[in-house]
Amino acid sequence: MDDADTVGGADGVTIEPLRDEYIEGFHKALDIVCRERRYMVFLRAPPIDEMRDFVRESVAAGNPHIVAVADGEVVGWCDIRRLERDVHAHRGLLGMGIIPGFRDRGLGRRLIVNAVEAANRSGIHRVELDVHADNHRAIALYRKVGFQVEGVARDALKIDGCYLDSVRMALIFT
Repeated sequence: MDDADTVGGADGVTIEPLRDEYIEGFHKALDIVCRERRYMVFLRAPPIDEMRDFVRESVAAGNPHIVAVADGEVVGWCDIRRLERDVHAHRGLLGMGIIPGFRDRGLGRRLIVNAVEAANRSGIHRVELDVHADNHRAIALYRKVGFQVEGVARDALKIDGCYLDSVRMALIFT
């Protein structure tokens, strides 16, 4: 997908590269999902100025950042950030989320497929992610698009006094 492309669905949601005009909406969507305290390793979004700098640097570096937009508002995202060290530069770390009200509509699949295709085109060889072990819906989605479970980190997270396992998954382009 290049900057001029949009992929629309029957639901009126478009899938687009993250541009400056969407950074604040991305920040808002990230914060909504973080504050649910169920899906992310952040419990709230970073300050907007940090987010703006991070996104601009990441996009300039050629990392795929894809957003789902409905009526001008960001309702979901999927990004893959290439790891920085030379020995890890073939790897990308996937992050994604969808705000409530837009889940279970196939939007996650549309986002991840676009981001993974962009990562493959950019020369990333391996895309990896960590997902909360109790997030069965996300794990099923990742499996459907080709990710495989590589392991489980027991008690890897602690949210509100409760320990959670984390599942490591990866997709390797052949």
